[in-house]
Amino acid sequence: MAFEIRYAAREDLPQVNELRSQVNLLHAEGRPDIFRPGFCEELRERVYAEFEGEDSDVIVAVSGGTVRGFLIAQYIRRPESPYCHPREFYRVEEFGVSPAYRRQGIGRALIAFCAEEAKKKGFSKMELDVWEFNENARKFYKAVGFRTYRRYMEVDVPQCPGCDAIEEYL
Repeated sequence: MAFEIRYAAREDLPQVNELRSQVNLLHAEGRPDIFRPGFCEELRERVYAEFEGEDSDVIVAVSGGTVRGFLIAQYIRRPESPYCHPREFYRVEEFGVSPAYRRQGIGRALIAFCAEEAKKKGFSKMELDVWEFNENARKFYKAVGFRTYRRYMEVDVPQCPGCDAIEEYL
């Protein structure tokens, strides 16, 4: 299948939102305790803010005039702090490929396009976060070169199995 990777045009954004809605549903089903179902007006409008933003990009994969995949990236610049050196990176904020078009090179092409754009903009790193329940996404990101450098962990307090033995660590 032939497809083009390019910066989104404003007229692409309703189709981007259709894909974003699918990604939101995946998250709401994977972690209903965190993500809200549905795709409200505020979520729909967010892509327009990113599109118009000076420090963000909306990138699309288009085939046959239809958006088959998208990526929203942000330029992150964090100043030095007492804890950290200053950091700058190109952040993959949102990403998705239409289920019918997965495993056809679209995701890989979107990431490659962004890596080139990040390099042109002077960034030496790309970063993203991925939810643990989303095994397919984790495998994809690893396959295109991302590696874990930080981990968030959780425990439900009333069921914390190690809490009874906490005194041995104090």
